[in-house]
Amino acid sequence: MKSKQVSEKLGPAFNRLFSASVISNLSDGLLAVAAPLLAISLTKDPVLISMLSAFVMLPWLLFAIPIGLIVDRSNKRLLVTFTNLIRFITAGLVALAISTDTITIYWLLLATFLIGTCEVATDTAAQSLIPVILDKKNFEKANSRMNIAQTVIQNFIGAPLSGFLYATAIVLPFILNSLGFLIAAIFVFMIPAHLISQSSSAETEVAEKKSFVSEIIFGLNYLWNDRPLRRLVATTTSLGLFYSLSTSTLILFITEILEVQAKYFGVLMAGAGSGGVLGGILTPILSKKFGRGTVLAVAIFISSITVFFQGISPNVWVFGVIGFISTFAITNWNILLMSCYQVLIPSDLYGRIHGARRTFVWGVMPIGALLGGVIAQSGLRLPLLVGGLAATLISLSAFTFIYRLGNQTSEGDDS
Repeated sequence: MKSKQVSEKLGPAFNRLFSASVISNLSDGLLAVAAPLLAISLTKDPVLISMLSAFVMLPWLLFAIPIGLIVDRSNKRLLVTFTNLIRFITAGLVALAISTDTITIYWLLLATFLIGTCEVATDTAAQSLIPVILDKKNFEKANSRMNIAQTVIQNFIGAPLSGFLYATAIVLPFILNSLGFLIAAIFVFMIPAHLISQSSSAETEVAEKKSFVSEIIFGLNYLWNDRPLRRLVATTTSLGLFYSLSTSTLILFITEILEVQAKYFGVLMAGAGSGGVLGGILTPILSKKFGRGTVLAVAIFISSITVFFQGISPNVWVFGVIGFISTFAITNWNILLMSCYQVLIPSDLYGRIHGARRTFVWGVMPIGALLGGVIAQSGLRLPLLVGGLAATLISLSAFTFIYRLGNQTSEGDDS
């Protein structure tokens, strides 16, 4: 019996998943602004500040593959519910530590690591649900809606709201962050179980016949032996290293070099993030008009070279305009890249393969973040300049490959 929605509407399962994404992205937006602002109030050390970014991404290096296998073997709906509850408790403890004046940079790093670990499971399981509940022709539409929700809610509501709340009382954005994860957990739990249970139970029954270690090895071997996937992962891994290197001390660059007040930090992020909203709306249109491969290749080049230009920004206004262009391009890339992966990876293997590739792609980001912190000790512009230049060269070397692969994975989308 087919569990996918075949109508133009994406169905009740996706609607609940989308609602949970809206709420959790509001929480992410609050945390994305409040945590760095809290960090620079606790220390000005660029290396410690960069560790905040590193600890967010470190779980992808340590746990992405085993969690991917757990996703394939588990009830994805209940897994996302559980991990959102853990994030609710962790963020609540941070709020408690702030209110009792016991918070330190090290406690903040620990909380960041725990929330990042839960994000690995939540994100992998949520992405694994899309191929299960939707037809291939709806992948771009679903990914676009999810990306728009992320960009709009996180950047335009969560980020600016967090800055102003933080200026009012440091603890407020962390309280709302905690409550948001709780509400997201409730929405995911409300996904109609019958729409996903048959697929999940079938996959779990097969998976349980194999050992945990052998399945991890299988995921790595599959990734290695699939040449297009292998090169795509190698390209995105190297880009991820230099992107994280560029941005790990961005909060210091913005507040000290560009002299942006803390309460306006979220507003600046919202202005730059507006490009992501436009990108989320236009990506399916651009992909249809120019081809998925063309949009992917151009988008990754633009999103790379704009990092370098941000590094030479003379003031906050130029930085914001460049940020708008950058987020427009990276949104195009993210939406279409995910659609590529959902075509290239079989749905019953998606969790472990997705986890394996993210172990590499996101696993190098903590390394890049720490390198960025070290480089920033010689100048807060340097991470953006070094990372932007390196990412631009990588995107140019992979331009033809990305173009061809994007077009290949889009064949038959309209059937």
